[in-house]
Amino acid sequence: MLNIKRVGVIGAGTMGNGIAQVFAQAGFDVRLVDAAGGALERARANIEKSLAKLVEKNKLTGAERDDTLGRINTGVNLDALADMDFVVEAIFEDLQAKRELFARLDQLTRPDVVLSSNTSSISITVLGAATNRPDRVLGMHFMNPVPLMSLVELIRGQATSAQTMMTATELCIRLNKTAVEASDYPGFIANRVLMPMINEAIFALMEGVGTADAIDTVMKLGMNHPMGPLTLADFIGLDVCLAIMEVLHDGLGDPKYRPCPLLRRMVSAGHLGRKSGQGFYKY
Repeated sequence: MLNIKRVGVIGAGTMGNGIAQVFAQAGFDVRLVDAAGGALERARANIEKSLAKLVEKNKLTGAERDDTLGRINTGVNLDALADMDFVVEAIFEDLQAKRELFARLDQLTRPDVVLSSNTSSISITVLGAATNRPDRVLGMHFMNPVPLMSLVELIRGQATSAQTMMTATELCIRLNKTAVEASDYPGFIANRVLMPMINEAIFALMEGVGTADAIDTVMKLGMNHPMGPLTLADFIGLDVCLAIMEVLHDGLGDPKYRPCPLLRRMVSAGHLGRKSGQGFYKY
């Protein structure tokens, strides 16, 4: 743990730039890598915007903001991660793409380096098996928005060592996050519970049990949820919700995890939620 000073983050999307920010705020030198240069430009702009809000709220000084930005380097070349001390993968949820990336990272980084994945549902055991260091592979599932949410779900694969889990737990403390350990089952804890609730809310909407607003209001006022499940689905992305439900359905083989047909139809139509401007609500 004391030797971890340089952290590589792969994927400059919403999760990746948030992860890069919190590591940089905690004093780590960060290299954020993405094959798309445009994604890196958007990531830096988003990080600057996020830090500016923290300064406005007096949670960060101007000097701390500048220092944080100075610790983040970006690039499109994966080879720039060769001298990293810890790596977090945060690319899109595709098993084959992640396996190929972990195999490459295994060859690129030092043998002692821990390789973690921000996956929300894909098997850590399968990702570890793509490397020669499965004992040093784990899931490190941050919550969105990363700078504000305190939870990190740590997933132990079949071969993940106790030392690797301890290292990740200590890192979470450095990041001012709360680590909760989960076993390597489809969806882990967070999405095993959350996504079926969202899916059931979509079924209720499809079957005319209530309007989107009625369903969300019942869950907010009746169950004290900060936002309704359909609003939350729009925030997460309906394509992401569908992908996770498919992992649950395929991995557990239980029909109760069958993705709602309305969810499939909306994704096919390109109605993905906030990011597309249209989901269960218009944005």
